[in-house]
Amino acid sequence: MRKRLLAAVTGVVLVATPAAVATAAPQPTGPTGPAPSGIDADLTRADRQELRRWAADTWASFEAMTDETTGLPADNIEGDLDPATRSGYTSPTNIGAYLWSTVAARDIGLISRTEARDRMAQTLDTLAGMERHEPSGMFYNWYDEATGAKLIEFPGSGEVINPFVSTVDNGWFAAALMVVRSAEPRLRAQAQDLLDGMDFAFFHNPDARGGDLPGWNRGGFWVDEPPAEQCNVPGNYGDPQEPLYYTCHHYDLLNSETRIAVYVGIALGQIPQEAYYSLWRTFPDTCDWDWAEQQPIGTTRSYLGIEVYEGTFAYEDLHMVPTWGGSMFEELMPDLFVPEQRWAPDSWGANHPLAVQAHIRHGLDEAGYGYWGFSPASNPFGGYNAYGVDVIGMQSDGYFSDVEGTDVDGGFGDCREGTNPEPEFGDGVVTPHAAFLAIPYAPREAVDNLAGIEDELGAYGPGGFFDSVAVSGTAAERYLSLDQGMILGALGNVLGHDALHRYFARGEVQHVIRPLIGMEEFSSGVF
Repeated sequence: MRKRLLAAVTGVVLVATPAAVATAAPQPTGPTGPAPSGIDADLTRADRQELRRWAADTWASFEAMTDETTGLPADNIEGDLDPATRSGYTSPTNIGAYLWSTVAARDIGLISRTEARDRMAQTLDTLAGMERHEPSGMFYNWYDEATGAKLIEFPGSGEVINPFVSTVDNGWFAAALMVVRSAEPRLRAQAQDLLDGMDFAFFHNPDARGGDLPGWNRGGFWVDEPPAEQCNVPGNYGDPQEPLYYTCHHYDLLNSETRIAVYVGIALGQIPQEAYYSLWRTFPDTCDWDWAEQQPIGTTRSYLGIEVYEGTFAYEDLHMVPTWGGSMFEELMPDLFVPEQRWAPDSWGANHPLAVQAHIRHGLDEAGYGYWGFSPASNPFGGYNAYGVDVIGMQSDGYFSDVEGTDVDGGFGDCREGTNPEPEFGDGVVTPHAAFLAIPYAPREAVDNLAGIEDELGAYGPGGFFDSVAVSGTAAERYLSLDQGMILGALGNVLGHDALHRYFARGEVQHVIRPLIGMEEFSSGVF
């Protein structure tokens, strides 16, 4: 059973433009501005045809995963797309991924506008009747995709579920609603009604940093007190009259997939804007923090009256703000929705292409896998695992890039000597969705990489790319809604006239988030 794991590069093209699709509308110049044309120089017509084929096959996996009566997608399905192999459970993120993928499939021209509207209407109708935590309007983590019922045990295993309300899962779900309300006017009222009920203040601890700085989001909460082994803190940030049981941890890093909940909460006026600058770029460079992967370098700058240490990690001559585990989805999944490169050219616009280049160099040169792109995904040899480029992740023992779990430890400056600075890597595990996320920043390299994963590693089936593959040749022959949703989201932006950016980045997002993130300057660069 899959468990959620939470938690001058000259010539690099920074932003994708759409391919010519006969059924698509003329390219807009909305809140994100006209898309630059650089990708056209790197991708041929044949490349775009391949991208469209991959998109069509990926959409087939969603068709197979989605229950015909509820419009809810399963969390995963086996590689032959037999509906009998649906997982039997789904989550708010999975449902959100299906909704934004339906919009992307429509705008790419894979399905008609009528089919897309009917599919989304069915899903929204089911959602309106599903049990949620009413005071916050948030959805629980696990539901039966065939009935919409909240689950209290996992199908098959019988493992007990203590119903949990996840910050980041509801963040992705809310982002999907924000896409739907703009993409399909006839469904705007339904999507907005669900969104209006969601209050991200329930996740936000204003005193997380002692009250002297803006707070952080908790990982989520249980409505009923969980078993003792689940570390929890009683409280309620939204309604003090009702006891909740929060995770002991906060989401305290900026460069993480969890920033989507920060973006949404700020855009909706439920989390203070200053909270964006309360998050760590890196932890401090003092020996008190020498458990981290490496000692950062950077400078301190002030935004909204908050002193921010703009630390970076090094990968060869590249210096970038790290993620927690060094994975691609932490870096780039929020960028599917918020046009970070355009809106924040001195921060995310500098960082994203450097992170992509680090993945490419690691896979092709340092580890010698022949392929690249590392993110949490199914383990080719069973279960689920988190993959990444260890050295550009804050976590000291990393998200590893190979089956063996090779840990790179270069030390922490003069504070801690490294134990394994130049390791030998083993059987690398690449995740196709990571390469799709990278297309806007390295289009030629990404398409060539994916073509090799399909043609040489054979990690391809009727639903598109299998979830992961070891470079020795063993693939995880199944499809996950989340990962397929990242693929279709990325292709929706590349082939569908910047679809997700265009629909999400309107209204309050445009007016609040764009100036907020646009003022920052990371210390990222090529040294």
